[in-house]
Parts: sequence; structure tokens; C-alpha cells
Amino acid sequence: MGTSERSRARRGTLDTYGEVIGLTGPLLPCVSFLGRLPTATIQFGSVLLVARTSGSLAAAGLTGGALALGQVTCGPLVGRLADRHGQRTVVLAFSLANALAVAALVTGALAGLPTPLLALLGAAAGATVPLVGPLARARLVALARACGAPESTVGAALGFESTLDELSFVLGPALVGLAAVLAHPAYALGGAALLVATCGTGFALHPTARAVRPAPARARTGTATADPMPRSVHALRAALALQGAMFGACQAGITALTARLGQEDQAGLVYAAMGVMSAVAGLAMAAVPARLGLPARWRLATGAAFALSLPLLRTDGLTGLYAVVTVLGTAYAPHLITVFGLTERTVPRSRLAEAMAFATSAVVGGQALAVAVTGRLAESYGPVAAFAAASTAAALACAIALTARPTTYTGPPEDTRPARVCDEEPAAP
Repeated sequence: MGTSERSRARRGTLDTYGEVIGLTGPLLPCVSFLGRLPTATIQFGSVLLVARTSGSLAAAGLTGGALALGQVTCGPLVGRLADRHGQRTVVLAFSLANALAVAALVTGALAGLPTPLLALLGAAAGATVPLVGPLARARLVALARACGAPESTVGAALGFESTLDELSFVLGPALVGLAAVLAHPAYALGGAALLVATCGTGFALHPTARAVRPAPARARTGTATADPMPRSVHALRAALALQGAMFGACQAGITALTARLGQEDQAGLVYAAMGVMSAVAGLAMAAVPARLGLPARWRLATGAAFALSLPLLRTDGLTGLYAVVTVLGTAYAPHLITVFGLTERTVPRSRLAEAMAFATSAVVGGQALAVAVTGRLAESYGPVAAFAAASTAAALACAIALTARPTTYTGPPEDTRPARVCDEEPAAP
């Protein structure tokens, strides 16, 4: 490709993202990013907080596990409620409830409550997560569809949201670690509670919330989630769970290898390098030509993830670990973006928020389970065992991509999109 062709492709990509921002205005991406940052903060922060206040890693792990379990279990319910009653009411209620739950967890840990009570508070903090990320994704896609945007803009919207997710999950733990070193993990969690209360409320009250509000008649009859979910969506969810398992297994392997090398403080930086590269690859997805369809992208992304994970099995030094993990990150976001795109096409519009929330829960659940299992494997058999689990998960995800046949939803016309949503300039709440 010549210089002029690269320049045109670059301008085309920037124009596409300009269209994405034009759907919402510049305020919503900022608010939604800050609103989802606490989700990435409280998982790691709860573990550090309880470990610091109780001196027990077992109590810290139990609290963090209960938090993840609460989020995975209740995440689809939050999405279903948003589909039925609209995002504004649901996000507002859960943002305030989550702020109170996180504050209660901090207070309980500082007061030295018993482990079972801390686990219960952790579960409450996880169950009340407002899921700003999945709901922002559903909102942006709904806006693009309502405005008749081309498929390239819809794909760019999914890529943009996935990039914000990646950045939040890199920045969140980093902020927690910084607070733990400089002062106390309680400050990070207190900031998360304040952030979810303010920015979650801002996301709920933003005018674009109208884009995913069900029609009054459907809301009154309670049929906003009556459309059946296609069976083909289960393969997509399984692929996302395996993607989460890859995350978790890599995290356990990276932690074990850096500890073996006496460089424990490098674990977070290595994982962050993978996340940053994944975010860059996600943004670059807007330049992929439309003729390469989503099923083909899915197969390519899973195949690349499997191939790029194999060098982990032979990695035994810090420099090699940085190199291999950074390159591996280029396959993660393309896979997530593609599967979210397939999910958006597969499910009925009236259940889009629920589907996006379920997809996110699949990733979180797969990661939490993999961390628990592969952490023990790494302790007993070394980092290579955790990395082997990551490659196995990648191979299974590739097998699903090669054999699954996602369908396109062809149900009756739906009336959940608001009139004139594209005719009005997005404004601050």
C-alpha cells in the first residue's frame, strides 16, 4: 500500500470514529468511561483492602470471589431490567446502590468485620454494579441503528466501546496499586464509590438514554423481553467465556513467572502492556474492509489468539514475556469486538442490553474461574501450566468459531427506538 493509500485509509478511519462521536456528542464517552472505571477498580481493590485490614489472603480471595460471583449472577438481570424499563431508571438506581455497597465494604473492612460478612458485602458490591460498559455499548449501537448508520460505523462503535473497556481495566488496577503504595486501598475504593455515584448518574441522565427506552405500550404489557433468544447466541457466549479464561490464565501465569524471576512488581506492567496493545488493535478494527465479514473475522481472531499464545509455553525471561504478551494482545480486542458484533446481529433489539450484559458476565465469569484454577496450577507446576491452560482455552474458542453458525435476527419489526433521536443535538444532562 502506497503512502497516499495509507493516508486515505487513515482519514477514512478517523472519519468513521468521528461519526461514532457524532452520535452522542463528546460528553457521553467521557462520562461512560469514568462510570465504568469503578467496575475495574473494586475487584482488585477489594482483595487488596481485605488483605491489608485482615492480614488474611484467604479472606481477601473469598471477598473478591464473592464480588465477582455477584456481578456475574446479577449482570444479565441488570440488562434485562434496562431493556424492560429503560436505561435511565435502572442505571440511576444501581449506580447509587453500588456506591452505598462499596462504601459499606470499605467501612466493614476497616472495622474488622468477620470474613463471612465481608464476603456478603463483596457480593452486594458485585451484584449492584450498574454495568455502564455493556449498556453504553447497547446505547451506542441503538443510536447507530436508529440513524441508519452503515455497518462500518456500527463496527467502529463496538470497537470504540471495547477500547474504553480495555483502558478501564488497565487503568483501574493501576490506580488501586498506586493508592495502596502511597496510602491505603480504602482511598481507591472510596474514590470508586464517589465516581460511580456521580458519573453513573451522569450516564443515566444523559439525553441519549432515550435511544434504548422501550415503547410505552411494550413497557406496560411487560413484553419488552418476550422475544425469544436464538440458540446460536450460546456459542458466542461460550467463546467469550473462553476469552475470559484466557485473560485469567495469562494473569496467573504472568504473576507466577514474574514471582519466579524475583520481579513481582512487573506483573501489573506486563498485563498492562497486553491491555494497551489490545486497545490499539481494537481501534484499528475500523480500518478492516467490510468485505471481510464478521464470521471470517471471528475465525481469524481466534486462530491468531491460539497461534500467538503458543510461544508463552517457551517463555522463561522477563524480556521475552513482555514481547510475547504484547503481541498476544493484538488478538484479544478484535475477538471481543467481533463477537459483540455477532451478538448484536443475532439477538432481538428488545433484548440487546440483556445480551450485552450476559456477554460481559461471560467474560468476567470465565476470567474469575480461570484465575482460581490456574493460580493453583501455577503454584504446583509452574507458570507453564497456567500458560498451557490459556492456549487450551484459545484452541477451544477457535474450534467454536470454526464450527458455529451465528444467525441474523429476522423477527418482527420492533418499535423500541425513539423518533427523531438523530435530529437533535446531543447535550449535557
